[in-house]
Amino acid sequence: MGYTETLMELTPRQIVAELDKHIVGQDEAKRSVAVAVRNRWRRQQVDEVMKKEISPKNIMMIGPTGVGKTEIARRLATLTGAPFIKIEATKYTEVGYYGRDVESMVRELVENALGIVRSSEREKVKEEAEKRANDRLVDMLLPPPSRMRRSSDGDDEENDDDEMDLEELSDSELVRKVKHDRNRETIRKMLEAGSMEERTVSIVSETRAIPMIMGSMPGMESMEVDLQEMFEKIVPKSRTKRELTVKEAREYLVEQECDRLLNKEKIQSAAIELAENLGIIFIDEIDKIVASEKQHGADVSRQGVQRDLLPIVEGTTIQTKYGYVKTDHVLFIAAGAFHRSNPSDLMPELQGRFPIRVELKDLTKEDFVRILTEPDGSLTKQYYALMQTERVELQFEPDGIDALAGYAFSINQKMQNIGARRLYTIMERMLEELSFDAPDRPGEKVIVNADYVRERIDELCKDEDLSKFIL
Repeated sequence: MGYTETLMELTPRQIVAELDKHIVGQDEAKRSVAVAVRNRWRRQQVDEVMKKEISPKNIMMIGPTGVGKTEIARRLATLTGAPFIKIEATKYTEVGYYGRDVESMVRELVENALGIVRSSEREKVKEEAEKRANDRLVDMLLPPPSRMRRSSDGDDEENDDDEMDLEELSDSELVRKVKHDRNRETIRKMLEAGSMEERTVSIVSETRAIPMIMGSMPGMESMEVDLQEMFEKIVPKSRTKRELTVKEAREYLVEQECDRLLNKEKIQSAAIELAENLGIIFIDEIDKIVASEKQHGADVSRQGVQRDLLPIVEGTTIQTKYGYVKTDHVLFIAAGAFHRSNPSDLMPELQGRFPIRVELKDLTKEDFVRILTEPDGSLTKQYYALMQTERVELQFEPDGIDALAGYAFSINQKMQNIGARRLYTIMERMLEELSFDAPDRPGEKVIVNADYVRERIDELCKDEDLSKFIL
């Protein structure tokens, strides 16, 4: 399990420190996910008998929109490098109805793991692939003489063929061969030195025109994949000749040689193992599948989804095109605002499968100030970088940031609370005029202080009817 080994060895304290670079506050949620991720690593260190008994402690994050639930999961995925997918609970329906089958989330997780393993394996064979690609480039730039061409495509038998050819060659042909080999070495050195990057070569690429299967069959995603694979084998390849520079051709040939050197069966089995042991599925908007009291008849996108989700979270075996995948040790992180329902409204069996509950807090004015200044990719730094492209210097003063945070907090209190997303609307509204005029104002310095903010936002906030639509 070496594909994510280094990243998974991060301690909980290190994970929280990394998350702090991008997300303000919500320490309890950060600590919970950090411990859950570390437990994945700990489980890999115990003996096989105990490893089977240790199941992941799934987490449910509860809190209003815009406070960092999804961002924590997104940053966690980047940080750990483990197979990770984020899915919306609302896009699934009960099996047999039009919509996505809940089992497809496991198939997506395996695809993600496949990408991680393939990328890791490519790095191992890249050196050999580059060597082979260079050999092919030399052949393209200087094709072998006709008498020797028959052995140029061989691998293991090439040396024997060459010896046989040497015995058969006449003196003049032998001289030509020696001269040809010398020229090949010269070209090879020039390729390695990068002095032939702009030379043009002809490459024949093979593609298949695969017919698309139109219209999704409910609950039949795996059958559609099988049909697609069947068509890939039946439909003949079309050969296209393309003119590429040596630089472009090398990239194409390295990819081709990597694919030839990779062991597909080994990659697929490793991907399944990785998904089963280190996979993380983040289920967003889980509160939207709580059954409505007013609902009558079949509730296929709510209670039905909960019923289908239950066995996957509990642990079951799902069939994918790469093999069977067990979900017993996949970590599930669920998140929802629960502003119109409670976690207790979920099916009791499903509730029990999320033993760790974390409540994320509403953002205060002080949190907004920190969000605008502390993270590596804060909004103020983003807008500064954007205006720099137009040679306009944007400078945010502390009192201006304080005013922005105050407006964001007060508007969230008066209207719908959308958390940190309110900053996006206010910032865009405040800098709309500058963004429009920036190309005509190169070399200017714009200072965003409290007066600058008030001048552009105050009138808008006073007119509540207008602010409802704009902010």
